Amino acid sequence: MTDQPISAVIDRTERAGSPALVLLFAACLVATAAAFSLLPKDEAASLVITILASLAVIGIFALFAYAVGFLQFAGQMARNDLTKLVCDSSPEGFIATDADGKILYANEAYLQLSGIRDVRALKPVERLFCGSPEVSEAIYRLAQAARESKRSAEELRLAPPLNGDGDVAWYRIRVRPLPFVNAKRVTLWSVTDVTKERERHENVFQELQHAIDFLDHAPAGFFSCDPSGAVSYMNATLANWLDYDLAQVGSGGLQLGDFVAGGGAALLACVSGAPGDVLTEQFDIDLKRRNGQSLPVRLLHRVAFGQGGTAGASRTLVLNRAPGEEPAEDLRAAEVRFARVFNATPMAIAIVDKSGRIRRSNAAFAKLMPDALKGTEAIARSIYAGVIEGGRAALEAAVVAAADSKTDIAPVDVGLRGEQERSARLFISAADEADGAGATIYALDTTELRTLQENFAQSQKMQAIGQLAGGVAHDFNNVLTAIIGYSDLLLANHRPTDPSFQDIMQIKQNANRAAGLVRQLLAFSRRQTLRPQVLQLGDVLSDLQMLMRRLVGEKITLDLRHGRDLWLVKADLNQFEQVIVNLVVNARDAMPSGGRIELRTRNISAKECSAFGEKVLVSSDYVAIEVEDNGHGIPADLKEKIFEPFFTTKEVGKGTGLGLAMVYGIVKQTGGYVFCDSAVGEGTTFRILLPRYVPVEGEEETKKETTKKSSADLTGHGTILLVEDEEAVRAFGARALTARGYTVIEAATGSEALEVAEENVGKIDLIISDVVMPEMDGPTMFGELRKRGVMAKVIFVSGYAEEAFAKNLPEGEDFGFLPKPFTLKQLIETVKGAIAPDA
Repeated sequence: MTDQPISAVIDRTERAGSPALVLLFAACLVATAAAFSLLPKDEAASLVITILASLAVIGIFALFAYAVGFLQFAGQMARNDLTKLVCDSSPEGFIATDADGKILYANEAYLQLSGIRDVRALKPVERLFCGSPEVSEAIYRLAQAARESKRSAEELRLAPPLNGDGDVAWYRIRVRPLPFVNAKRVTLWSVTDVTKERERHENVFQELQHAIDFLDHAPAGFFSCDPSGAVSYMNATLANWLDYDLAQVGSGGLQLGDFVAGGGAALLACVSGAPGDVLTEQFDIDLKRRNGQSLPVRLLHRVAFGQGGTAGASRTLVLNRAPGEEPAEDLRAAEVRFARVFNATPMAIAIVDKSGRIRRSNAAFAKLMPDALKGTEAIARSIYAGVIEGGRAALEAAVVAAADSKTDIAPVDVGLRGEQERSARLFISAADEADGAGATIYALDTTELRTLQENFAQSQKMQAIGQLAGGVAHDFNNVLTAIIGYSDLLLANHRPTDPSFQDIMQIKQNANRAAGLVRQLLAFSRRQTLRPQVLQLGDVLSDLQMLMRRLVGEKITLDLRHGRDLWLVKADLNQFEQVIVNLVVNARDAMPSGGRIELRTRNISAKECSAFGEKVLVSSDYVAIEVEDNGHGIPADLKEKIFEPFFTTKEVGKGTGLGLAMVYGIVKQTGGYVFCDSAVGEGTTFRILLPRYVPVEGEEETKKETTKKSSADLTGHGTILLVEDEEAVRAFGARALTARGYTVIEAATGSEALEVAEENVGKIDLIISDVVMPEMDGPTMFGELRKRGVMAKVIFVSGYAEEAFAKNLPEGEDFGFLPKPFTLKQLIETVKGAIAPDA
């Protein structure tokens, strides 16, 4: 005997029944044939025996066939009984219908759910469930699925229930097609009462709501945040303290730094542990209400750490320490006040032991030196982990001295570890702790101060060099004026065929070349003469494009890209062109084997200025001109010196070192900025920012200067007072003017000029005066002459810009200007135009 289920035995019998019939029939045939071979020769007896044997065989076969059929029928009945037993005993209500909706089967559970006792009154599911539109819609969807031979399920609420027990009941109804029975489609419906399950879920939800309500309105605050600082939960108590809307929490709308004052967020972020650790740290800090007011609190901050030491979400309890929130406890209140002050102070403070291990630190310290608090395996939470090697030795000595109770320890300047270059000044004093002597370290971030000091030192150096350059240029201009002037006098007395004529021309040409160098010096010192006008830089660069392409040659590609709707600027056209040409030539020299130069223009709004990272840049609207090359680049140690005069990396004879100094001076004198970004082997970008020009309503447009045709007759008459402290220049001017018919009165200083003017009251027609003179400068002399009633026209002569001294003149006064060095022709034409403007 086996322990197999009866259904399995029945199935095996059914499968073996048909082959047994075939074997039995074959055996009967074989037995009959054997019987015939043994029959006697008597025909009558043989016939009788044959008939009887055949009937016996047929009887046996029929009997066995009946037995096999009975077993198959019994097996089918056993299966049907087993299926019916399963369905009848199921707690789910089952009902089977055909394609016409006729009920083929319904179990006892369905009868109980429907509340029907008479089988003749049994209804299908479509008619049993009716009521509200929601129920009808769900039943319609199920019926549609049944017609399409699809599976479907719905949960519906029925009031009152089918059995009339209670007010409301929930039912889960499923429908699925069955294999075709007698070539007909059959659908099986199941109906389950899930009211208790629903009630259990609702009870759990209510309990959860109660727990959330208890936590939300607890007398202490609570929040949770992830390692990035995003707050995922905050209870209503804390939200009420901070005046925040709970809708902002959990939707990415609130960060830890939004309500933790000062460096408290950095202090919380520094909690670190090993994999599997669950740490709870206590912090007394200030939170920040939405209106900006502070809230003193104590945090119990718990963090669990996973694999690799990764921090999980925090569970942080917040205790309100504001006055009046709890009974007064003098000692505890003092402790809380100290903790608040300790963590709220903007000065970074840390208490360390003699080996430099940090025992306690505040929020500002965590923000300044996070590497010291995170530490490493070798030096965990050590002050030395936060500083670079260069300042560690001095810091170690200071900490040891403080631990030995020494006083008057000198501050230590150190560099801080991190992605950016930062520095700090550390003040160290002795600290007596319960677990041993140590040191208290007060740290000030000196990064910005150090940068300002470096910039200020560089600015002072550039200013000193500029003053020196301006002074040299002024004196040299006087020399060049005399050289050029006397060269013109000599050329006027020599014909071109004279052998000396070419020599004199060489003298004048070299003097003019020296005058160009002087202009570059004046450009650097920002004292050269500028004639600003309103410019559209796109048009200016387009006009320069052909010249620049010729300068760079065929091996270098020059691209010009204009920004849209460029703003206007106000600058000297000639000087601006000189700036661009100089930068393009420098870029060409940086690519001896060829390359690419790209000129770009664009508008820079005040909001975009911070993106440049230049602290000296004042936020305003600018027009940017960028000159970029892909040459060899500028080393970092040389980049700070490139704008200094006479500094050059070119070979002797290939550069004066004044090109970039001139660029710097012209841009600065125009009110703009010039910056350089370069990487060795990658290229260099010079970026010029010129201030946007916005015309003021009612402002008169600057009239373009028209070139007057020089008069053929440069002679004239009138009395001229020539004031010049440089004897050679004064002598040249007096000789040149006297030769043209003018009466010249000379004066070497401003004081002497006043005396001469008093002696010749009403006789002087024109005053030509230098600006920079000993005893009394030109503008001062001009004011004194006007006070004394001398109203003659004045022409100032200077190597400096006109704007440099115009501000020192009385308002509304008109005067002429002649820049040094000047030629004989320029002097005569200026005097002619001042005395006889209509000539």
